[in-house]
Amino acid sequence: MLVSALNFWFRTELVSTRNLRPDLNGALFAYRRDFLFMKNFSKAKKREWKAVPIIPKAFGIGIGAQNHLKLCIFGFMKRKVLLIYTGGTIGMEKDYETGSLRAFDFGNIFQKIPEMKLIECEISVYPFKKPLDSSDMGPTEWKMIAKHIGKNYDHYDGFLILHGTDTMSYSASALSFMLKNLKKPVILTGSQLPIGDLRTDAKENLLTSLYYASLYENNEAVIQEVAVYFEYKLLRGNRTLKYSAEFFDAYQTPNYPILGQSGVHLNVMKDNLWRSKTNGKFEVDTHVSQDVLFWRIFPGMHLNHFTEIPKVKVLVLQVFGSGTIFNTEKTLQTLKTLRDQGTEIVVISQCVSGGISFGKYSNSNIFTKIGAISGNDITAESAITKAMHLLNNPKYEGGFAENFVKNICGEVSE
Repeated sequence: MLVSALNFWFRTELVSTRNLRPDLNGALFAYRRDFLFMKNFSKAKKREWKAVPIIPKAFGIGIGAQNHLKLCIFGFMKRKVLLIYTGGTIGMEKDYETGSLRAFDFGNIFQKIPEMKLIECEISVYPFKKPLDSSDMGPTEWKMIAKHIGKNYDHYDGFLILHGTDTMSYSASALSFMLKNLKKPVILTGSQLPIGDLRTDAKENLLTSLYYASLYENNEAVIQEVAVYFEYKLLRGNRTLKYSAEFFDAYQTPNYPILGQSGVHLNVMKDNLWRSKTNGKFEVDTHVSQDVLFWRIFPGMHLNHFTEIPKVKVLVLQVFGSGTIFNTEKTLQTLKTLRDQGTEIVVISQCVSGGISFGKYSNSNIFTKIGAISGNDITAESAITKAMHLLNNPKYEGGFAENFVKNICGEVSE
C-alpha cells in the first residue's frame, strides 16, 4: 500500500513541488528513480520495504532539503508561519472601472493568491484592524508588531510582515532591536505594484518570503534575524535602505552582502547570516524614546539653526563623505554648546556606501574634540531607531555612547 501511495504521489504531485522547493526538482526525479529501484529490489528479495527515505548525498541536496523532501513525501508536521498584514501597496487591488486603487479584505488572501496553498507550511493571517500607509507607521505600530510576535513566538516557526515600502527599513531596524535573542525568522516584504495589478511584484515577494520564513534545517531556523525580502533578494533588515520609488529592485544593503537570492534555485548565503552572541532566552524589549532628532547638513546652511533646536537628548547628524563638516570656529562652538547641554551627537555619512572615519580629514577633527559618536557605516534608518531604542533604556548597562558603538544585532560593521 505504501509503495502504491508513493507512486501515486510521484505521478500526481511532482509538478507542484516547483512551488514548494524549486531546488528539489532534480532531486525528486532522482529520488523517484532510486525509490523504484528499491521497490523492485524489495520485491525480488521478498523483504518488507520500510517507510524511511534514503536520499544519497550524491543527489547534491543538503540536510535541510532532505528534511523538506521527507516532509513532502511522508506528511511530517508542517512549519507554521504567522502572516501579519499592516497595510501598504501589497494589500491593494485595482478597480479596473475607475482605475483607482482600493484595499481588499486580507482575509481573502488565499483566494487572491491560491498558490499560497501549495507552499508546504501552515499560514495564519493576522491583519491590522485598520491597514496603514507606511508613512503612518511609527513607534506605536512597531511595539504592536513586536508584542504580537512575542505573544505568538512559541506557537509559530516563522513570521512574515507585509508592510508598505516607504518606511519598511525603519520598521525592520526597530524590530531588530526590540526582538532580542531571536532564533526564528522575521521577514518583511511588500510590493511596488498591488496584488491586483497584472504586472505585480507582490506574488513573488510574498511567496518567496513565506519560503524563507519557514526554512529550517535540523529542526533549527536557517534565518534567525529580521530580514527584508524584495525582488529576488533577502537582505538584513537593519542594513536596508529604499533607493528607488520606481523600480521593482527597490532595496539595497550597500554596506553588507545579501543573505539570500532566488532564481532557478533559492539560495542562502549562510556565512552572511546573523547569530545571536548570547544564548539568552528570547524577549521583547519595546522601549522607545522619541527624544531624537535627525539633521542633514548642506553647504551654506546657517549654523544658527543648531542653536534654535529645542533641547534634545540625541542628535543624529548626517555629514559629508567620511565625516567632514565646515571647519570653522563657529562650527566648533555651536556643536560644543549642544554637547554642553547634554545632547549626544551621532555622526553618520550622507554617502550610500562607506562610513565615518574620524581623523581621515582635518575637517572631521571637530567631532573628536567635542566627543561625538561615530556611526561607522550604519544607515540613517538604523541609526535613528537604534538611538530611540537605547536612549534611557534601563535594560542596557553603561552609557549611551558606549552602547551605540556596539554591534547589537548586525546593524554595523565591527
